[in-house]
Amino acid sequence: MRYISTRGQAPRLGFEEALLTGLARDGGLYVPETWPQLGKAAQARLAGQPYGAVAAQVMRPFVGRSLAGKALQGAIAEAYGTFRHQAVAPLVQIDEGLWLMELFHGPTLAFKDVALQLLGQLYDRVLKARGERITVIGATSGDTGSAALEACRDRAAIDIFILHPKGRVSEVQRRQMTTIDAANVHNIAIDGSFDDCQDLVKAMFNDQAFRDRVNMAAVNSINWARVLAQVVYYVTGAIALGAPHRAVSFAVPSGNFGNVYAGYAAKSMGLPIERLIVGSNRNDILTRFFSSGAMKITRVTPSLSPSMDIQVSSNLERLLFDLFDRKGEKLAAAMQEFRRSGHFTAPQRHWGRVAKTFHAHRLDDRQTLAAMRDVHRRTGMLVDPHSAIGLAAALDARRSAAKSATPIISLATAHPAKFPDAVEQATGIRPALPSHLAHLMSARERLTDLPNDLARVQDFVLANTRLGHNR
Repeated sequence: MRYISTRGQAPRLGFEEALLTGLARDGGLYVPETWPQLGKAAQARLAGQPYGAVAAQVMRPFVGRSLAGKALQGAIAEAYGTFRHQAVAPLVQIDEGLWLMELFHGPTLAFKDVALQLLGQLYDRVLKARGERITVIGATSGDTGSAALEACRDRAAIDIFILHPKGRVSEVQRRQMTTIDAANVHNIAIDGSFDDCQDLVKAMFNDQAFRDRVNMAAVNSINWARVLAQVVYYVTGAIALGAPHRAVSFAVPSGNFGNVYAGYAAKSMGLPIERLIVGSNRNDILTRFFSSGAMKITRVTPSLSPSMDIQVSSNLERLLFDLFDRKGEKLAAAMQEFRRSGHFTAPQRHWGRVAKTFHAHRLDDRQTLAAMRDVHRRTGMLVDPHSAIGLAAALDARRSAAKSATPIISLATAHPAKFPDAVEQATGIRPALPSHLAHLMSARERLTDLPNDLARVQDFVLANTRLGHNR
């Protein structure tokens, strides 16, 4: 398996190189050169197998000979051994045609753990075999940061820096990052939005001299391995509900599109996914895009679902690559124009296929609270605001396709205790943190406030990464 850049000017890479490179040197994102197929017989054989066994079989074609069979299996076993539910991604039935997939049983209570616990294990094994060190730099709108820090903490070959938008994540999300007491962990609060944080990370990747000096690597979903790990739970969910003999749809609350793109990847491999339903908050660039084929950047407005307070969805570029017939130079020109003007219209040649696959729905804060109350009234369950948006989007899609009997799996992306204020506002009940995080609100915080200034952030990284001192 080889990986190519969405912008067509970077070298093809094997899995290990794509893992360590993150963002391609031409500014693009790596994608598989071809999609390996998971045929009906192969899908049927996965029925009833443990999550780790499914993960190994789904991931093997993408990894190729980069990791010996036992090394990949060992990484998977170590990653998911940290989860507090044996199924890793269990399904809970909501009604006769709707299921909730709980993706928050990892150490930081968010779906990002599913990918990042594995990414940390893969980094450890690959770096040890190569005798190398890396500096991981990432941006977070809330959940990626704590999951990445937890996955990379205390690892001898990694220094990790996470940028988050100051004052725009929940207190639990912030404290999950800033209370980690590990010498290789660095939290940076940026005076700006998540998009500003993401732009700073991309700018550091595009500064080739800086990038090489610190041997920079990525934990955001620009890293292909992140997306690959997420493909697995689409496979386990679909098979649990009858694939390959029955189609399944998925509803996904999303801002940066990485989670949805993993579903698109699973569909491209042959999984019978009928629709991918995107839930947006008031920062609804994805809903506007799938409704019209056009993107326009507007101001980011803080919401009750801060992990989706995004206006530039990085992973959408991977889908656009297919819409441009995998012509990297054409996509590169289009993305440059989008950055310049803030406007973009997708090519119409394949838009019919996109419109058939994707459905999008938007909720503002008032509607989000109503959705959280409705779930609690109907089921007795507490859900966080992001997961509530996914469920509301699923119900909207079901109403718009009333004749469809296709079951829908809605992804629950965070534990309700990560957003206690919003849950209490909606239901009157304040969810308690699980016992392993009971210390969180009293632990000492460690973070650095920095302006939205590339030079200042780079100086901080160089002063604190061991590779920055040694080169």
